[in-house]
Amino acid sequence: MTPVICLMGPTAAGKTPLAVELVQRFPFEIISVDSAMIYRGMDIGTAKPTADILRIAPHHLINILDPLEIYSVGQFYTDVMREIKQTIALGKIPLLVGGTMLYFRVLQQGLAQLPTANQALRSALLLRAEAEGWDGLHAYLRQIDPEAAARIHPSDKQRIQRALEVYELTGKPMTAWQKETHPMADYPIHCIAITQERSVLHTRIAERFRCMLSLGLVDEVEQLYLRGDLSAGLPSMRSVGYRQVWSYLAGECSNEEMCEHAITATRQLAKRQLTWLRSWPEITWFSGEVALKADVVEFIKSQLGP
Repeated sequence: MTPVICLMGPTAAGKTPLAVELVQRFPFEIISVDSAMIYRGMDIGTAKPTADILRIAPHHLINILDPLEIYSVGQFYTDVMREIKQTIALGKIPLLVGGTMLYFRVLQQGLAQLPTANQALRSALLLRAEAEGWDGLHAYLRQIDPEAAARIHPSDKQRIQRALEVYELTGKPMTAWQKETHPMADYPIHCIAITQERSVLHTRIAERFRCMLSLGLVDEVEQLYLRGDLSAGLPSMRSVGYRQVWSYLAGECSNEEMCEHAITATRQLAKRQLTWLRSWPEITWFSGEVALKADVVEFIKSQLGP
């Protein structure tokens, strides 16, 4: 059976350049697993591949939505399964690349049959958040579903709201629902994780954000800000980097504070990604710069066979 290769790792670890290198060595087709690259007009802050790179190594599942739209995990599962099947039908091997760990988990473990959204309950939870604060709702989540609370950051309003919504609708914690999923058994999956030393990763994160600023990140976010139909509460605008620049444009922080907050938030994101990956079953790790590409290439050769 045709395998599916998953190339994972924390932000700024070097996944995209490595994927581009691999596409030129193997019959791969890249499918993006990134919850921010799906949005059009969000290029600089997501480190989206440039047009030149995309000509060499096309990426599927990028630029598929307007930033006003909401994209669910269920939609991702449907879309990625379609792309995998189409790639295999063309005689190629799917190479899934990105850092959205929830998406990868759904791909491997399947999708729980969670209840659909309930707008009345969501509105009630929002009112409760206004009264108690999101910290209060996160504390409540910690009581009813400690595992979910450990995974969900106290500032991640969308996921806190969804976890509480599921519990209120069913009386069963989100974690219990997720454990009822079934793995995707249609294709053999090989997981690769790349990373760097902590100090190196932190330096790269800071340098990359400053590079984004020099490339025009503030202007990019300002174009979105001035549209008038977007808000800071949308999933697209909550993306790391965009959230901090939006606050700067709204006059809520200085330019220096914006830069500091964005770098800190990106480092926290990388830490959460690594936490996910360390508990990942059957994953092969590669670290460092010098021999990284060669080692990954040899590993893939061994998995694909002659």
